[in-house]
Amino acid sequence: MSQPLKIRPETDAASQDTQTTPLWTHGVDVPPLMPITATVRADVCVVGAGIAGLSVAYQLLRSGASVVVLDGRGVGAGETVRTSAHLSNVLDTRYAQLESVHGVERTTLVAASHARAIDEIETIATHEGIACEFQRVDGYLFAAPEDDPASLDDERAAAVRAGLDTDWVERAPLSPFDTRRCLRFRGQAVFHPARYLAGLARAVADNGGQLLAGHATGFERTNVQVATGHTVEATHVVVATNTPVNDRVTMHTKQAAYRTYVIAAPVPAGSIPPALYWDTEDPFHYVRLARHDDARDLLIVGGEDHHTGQSNPGRAPFERLEAWAHARFSGLGAVMHQWSGQIMASIDGLAYIGRNPGDDPNVFIATGDTGNGLTSGTITGLLLADLIQGRENPWADAYDPARIRPRAAWTFAKEGLHVAAGYARWLAPAKSQAHAELAPRCGAVFQRGLRKVAVYRDETGRLHERSAVCPHLGGVVVWNDVEKSWDCPCHGSRFDGQGCVLNGPATGGLEPV
Repeated sequence: MSQPLKIRPETDAASQDTQTTPLWTHGVDVPPLMPITATVRADVCVVGAGIAGLSVAYQLLRSGASVVVLDGRGVGAGETVRTSAHLSNVLDTRYAQLESVHGVERTTLVAASHARAIDEIETIATHEGIACEFQRVDGYLFAAPEDDPASLDDERAAAVRAGLDTDWVERAPLSPFDTRRCLRFRGQAVFHPARYLAGLARAVADNGGQLLAGHATGFERTNVQVATGHTVEATHVVVATNTPVNDRVTMHTKQAAYRTYVIAAPVPAGSIPPALYWDTEDPFHYVRLARHDDARDLLIVGGEDHHTGQSNPGRAPFERLEAWAHARFSGLGAVMHQWSGQIMASIDGLAYIGRNPGDDPNVFIATGDTGNGLTSGTITGLLLADLIQGRENPWADAYDPARIRPRAAWTFAKEGLHVAAGYARWLAPAKSQAHAELAPRCGAVFQRGLRKVAVYRDETGRLHERSAVCPHLGGVVVWNDVEKSWDCPCHGSRFDGQGCVLNGPATGGLEPV
């Protein structure tokens, strides 16, 4: 019998139910990771078994390289299955903005790379026989109610210059919801991300790749130390962990972590045409369909993004998404699934894919996908396979992690203020009341002399005390009551109630008190 794809480390029993479970994880079998029992050697060590890491491994194996994929939690245990699974070259950062920062030539290359990524996913799914429900659809971008549809004129002009197939339509095909005049983009797609990932992992294994269980705790040039005490020795290393866990400072000043939320609710089958739908609200909403049964489809609605750790929203994001959907889609049933994910947003709107700045030239990273992680992950496979094997790639300059774009300076400064606000929590007094006020499965930061202590009460009533200081760069964590986690507002590290690390850049948990 199929089991849900595991999304948490087996050693973290308390966290198995602390996070809302994505729709995609139900009933998907993934290849197991094998334990490391000795030093392992390979041409390439890929850290991270999400779509970016597995795409790199797949492309390299087909070129004859030996590859080890290393992950501490399992195939698909990260952010790949926490998306709404849009496959699009209509990027979250609008083309008019990208063009103003990067110029027409680079923006055109970027648009082509995401279109190529969609094609590559379709090709791999067909070639490897992956039944991942891949389907080509149109995409529709419409103005927020308070905006004039003419506000999209500049976006259409920039998108056309970048080579996208787009035109005006009088409204998106949504009844009775009238989007007004909007842009249609052809050549978009949807798929089932967990099924694709499981098939890609099997293809990696079938082509000779080693899928190994191991939490990377240290990097010495191209050697990766594992929590088991063993080492993976490689000629090249690719760190594909959403945010680079091998980088202490540099890359974390060039991107910011955001939480984003998704709900899935049934609608009558056939009542909404399959397509991708986006609005221009801030934060914007993104919508698609998935098949549920003969009588019902699932409407998948996402949005309500905010900086990680800089808000304790309770259930409000899910409630606002549900209210937004009910106001626009008739026949919407009760929410059946809800989940959230972590987006790493770069300061200039494009992912960072290439050599890690200031590191050994054989160390590569993929991060900062800015809401387009599925196509960016596939681009990672194509681009890094070329760089590792000494081939030129036309996208290398656009995605170079060492790039500096002067026109992104304002965003850099603005995100720096958010980080500073996170560190300001050191100056704010924490709770001083007794722990007795904590309800089960709740946490709070308490002041104990000069120390800040993260206290969590589990479902049995037992208290767990950890340092509230993030081991990455010393931010003070905050309690996330939706996902029952400790979140760092500075660079996005996340920990479960008992302090075990869930998201980097931290590589270890909160220190015990």
